[in-house]
Amino acid sequence: MRVTVRLFARLRDLAGSGELVRELEEPATVASAWRSLVDEYPQVAEYERIMSVAVNADYSRMSAAVRDGDEIAFLPPVSGG
Repeated sequence: MRVTVRLFARLRDLAGSGELVRELEEPATVASAWRSLVDEYPQVAEYERIMSVAVNADYSRMSAAVRDGDEIAFLPPVSGG
């Protein structure tokens, strides 16, 4: 199955892109997509416990199921002023 992963803030910087396409084996979860990112970009792993996630623009959990064509967003905390 193919999903689109959107990355924001520091995650986008670490991966070098704000949008990536991932091929996942079914059944897949948000965590499956995250693991595929960590495999390719190990430096993002430290954000797992502090970020928010969304599936198709609805806040979600790492355990949420995803389907072909879904969009998964990983949103780390942002600071600034």
